[in-house]
Amino acid sequence: MLGEVGGVLATVLICDDEASLRELVRVSLDGDYDVVEAHDGLGCLESIRRTRPDVVVLDLMMPGRHGLDVLADLRADENMRETRVIVLTAQPSAAADALKQGADRVIEKPFEPDAIDAAVKEVLERPRD
Repeated sequence: MLGEVGGVLATVLICDDEASLRELVRVSLDGDYDVVEAHDGLGCLESIRRTRPDVVVLDLMMPGRHGLDVLADLRADENMRETRVIVLTAQPSAAADALKQGADRVIEKPFEPDAIDAAVKEVLERPRD
């Protein structure tokens, strides 16, 4: 079943400071995943360490720690570097930076809800490095 990793429901961490956007992402995943939320960059890092999600849906513009800094922290930490990351951004110029820093996918805002579900499925299907 899609939404599973190793026979267990995959965990998706949604990191965004806007509650309405977190809800949109959660609804777009349609109950196929175990969803956890964080509302700022520092909370995102803490949630990653605590829950070890299979995928992080990461906004860039957040209080506490910018999404690119969160991504850099993930890629620098040997215990978290293989975490799959989908970056959400309203800044088209930030997409290239996110990919250079190791994002698996970038989705520009505004987006269609189906794009989130498709991106999560895609990155889960890819083998980890």
